[in-house]
Amino acid sequence: MSSSSKPFLRALAGETLTPPPFWLMRQAGRYLPEYRATRAEAGSFLDLCYNSDLACEVTLQPLRRYGFDAAILFSDILVVPDALRQQVAFKEGEGPVLTPIRSAEDLNALDLSGLHDHLAPVYETVRKLSAAIPKTTALIGFAGAPWTVATYMIEGSGSKDFAKAKGMMFGQPELFARLMALLVQATGDYLIRQIDNGAEAIQIFDTWAGALPEDMFERWVIGTTRSLVERIRAERPGVPVIGFPRGAGYLYKRYVAETKVDGVSLDPSVPLEWAAAELQTRCTVQGNLDPLLLVAGGEALDSGIDRVLNALSKGPFIFNLGHGITPPTPPDNVARLAERVKGWKG
Repeated sequence: MSSSSKPFLRALAGETLTPPPFWLMRQAGRYLPEYRATRAEAGSFLDLCYNSDLACEVTLQPLRRYGFDAAILFSDILVVPDALRQQVAFKEGEGPVLTPIRSAEDLNALDLSGLHDHLAPVYETVRKLSAAIPKTTALIGFAGAPWTVATYMIEGSGSKDFAKAKGMMFGQPELFARLMALLVQATGDYLIRQIDNGAEAIQIFDTWAGALPEDMFERWVIGTTRSLVERIRAERPGVPVIGFPRGAGYLYKRYVAETKVDGVSLDPSVPLEWAAAELQTRCTVQGNLDPLLLVAGGEALDSGIDRVLNALSKGPFIFNLGHGITPPTPPDNVARLAERVKGWKG
């Protein structure tokens, strides 16, 4: 059990709390007018990620409105390839665009040596947030999981079928394994440095975990996440880790058992009764309201919230969405959610 005064950390340590602590993935973002104003001030999206004052400000904005139990560092999973000297840009209406890694020559051009210098503004944001957030609010650091980050690095953008990433995985397994080893090293270094600057918990986002067949899931989702968890436990004991293998289906159970994460974030497709019986008995669960219910609002939102609370609040639980807040979400609907979760009496 945690001796912390922070409900989020107590829940991650295995306590059952009523009401449960709550925060929302992408709680800082385009649905908030104050975010859009700060984003315009920053220039590009990456400029916002690397401006510690503005990144701190957008992290704090949703806390001021809604009183979440956790703040999550405002950044992006693609700052790691950017720090490895891959060309990364965010194009309006297009999303991320990267110079793709397709050959040994491309991979050899990546460089781990300047990682911390490049990411120094992110660490500065963590330091500023650690001092600025309320005393009962926890600070979450994060990174993309190696497989998910590798998909963008190889494809050169988002993808529907991951044909090029899987092509390298199946067709050039040694090259793919080298890239993944580099990402495990870089991601571990990055997360440890976030912890050293004030992050109190870590979330590892494996957004595209569900795209892999079982044997590759075992190696490149479970295996790499286990390496990161083991490193954090060894070097910074006591800092909890939440994994998010989105789309993993029944492999969620194996993921929890084999990675030994402290918490697991559930996507909206995970059946609640199954999660309570098979996952919550092993670790804290987090989730899993459909983000589009937050867009819809009204009675649909209320009943969705109640369904999740009824199913999962009898054990260690953190209320969240099953994925990030979407830009069309009305801020008033987030306020409605916050009020309903805070008022939950079990």
